[in-house]
Amino acid sequence: MLNEVVAIIPARGGSKGIPRKNVMPLGNIPLIGHTIKAARASQRITRTIVSTDDQEIAAVAQQFGAEVIRRPAELADDVAKSEDALIHALSVLSERDSYTPDLVVFLQCTSPFTTADDIDGTIEALINKNADTALAVTPFHYFLWKVSDGDALGINHDKAVRLMRQQREPEYVETGAVYVMRTSGFLASGHRFFGKTALHETPAERRIEIDEPEDFYLAEERLAYLQRQAASEAAPALPLPPRAIVFDFDGVFTDDRVFIDTSGVETVACSRRDGMGIERLRTLGIPMIVISKERNPVVAARCLKLQLPYQHSIDDKLTALSEWLETHAFEPKEVIYVGNDINDVECMEFVGCAVAPRDAHPSALAVADIVLDADGGRGAIRLLADMIEGGSA
Repeated sequence: MLNEVVAIIPARGGSKGIPRKNVMPLGNIPLIGHTIKAARASQRITRTIVSTDDQEIAAVAQQFGAEVIRRPAELADDVAKSEDALIHALSVLSERDSYTPDLVVFLQCTSPFTTADDIDGTIEALINKNADTALAVTPFHYFLWKVSDGDALGINHDKAVRLMRQQREPEYVETGAVYVMRTSGFLASGHRFFGKTALHETPAERRIEIDEPEDFYLAEERLAYLQRQAASEAAPALPLPPRAIVFDFDGVFTDDRVFIDTSGVETVACSRRDGMGIERLRTLGIPMIVISKERNPVVAARCLKLQLPYQHSIDDKLTALSEWLETHAFEPKEVIYVGNDINDVECMEFVGCAVAPRDAHPSALAVADIVLDADGGRGAIRLLADMIEGGSA
């Protein structure tokens, strides 16, 4: 049995093509955050490690739930090999934790559209084919050429014979996103490929690598398309128009972080886009309320700013929800509840449509009818508003 599977994501601070690219925001999430989220959603991976020489990358990695191993500078320059970073991380895990995984999964944070299914599929390809290494690939159907002695020659074809796609042998290109190796063989060879290699085919549309500034623009366009597609697919589950929407606060209006200054005053981060989302919902005439367990006055301050009714310092949220619905004669089945954590589950199960940001606690995700393709405090409410506005049009 291959019980221990570690994902290692090398991410150095220096970058020539795009300075600081590993922490640049893509869809309001630092680039490396996308890969960490995919790794943590994997059913096979048991530990997720980020190897870095950079303090900011380390902080972001920990924010997204990864462990961090600090890489020495000599393994983070322009000529350092990824394999060296992997070997260093494995040596730290062995010496510090007496931990040696069965498999090493090498993930690249420059491939932000990698999914948990891509990762698990590549791992399963290695296991099912009894291979030593595996990688994610996409089908390749192009004709390659080279120039030799002034003449253009076909590389993967005879230029005198133009075969149709169906007549050609299947060819594949590396996505650059996922590589899996048996740990013992990798440490012995020092290379990501050794022994028998298995391929896992992934959709071509996820093969976007961020190396040049233009790649970021392409990725932004792709991400926007995926969000529109997800909204379209999820819209039928929404009661349109909803009779009312009830929101939790922390993890919905905020990114679930709290900042404390030297005087002990707490502040949170909210999204202006979400504020516009609330305004759009108000324009549709949808009654809304925030019901929060949080006692910090920041809840009241933000709700007053958004002209939202609110109840905070609420320990029994289900009772508060029931009473509010009864007071306004709203049927629970016609109401949306947006929550993100364990104390929202009862309320989410009580209403007709439960909605959660994609970074919600697993307990909330498990009962959600719709999981938004956006994080709490980072556009989730605006995305919900766009879905409702589009479905009500």
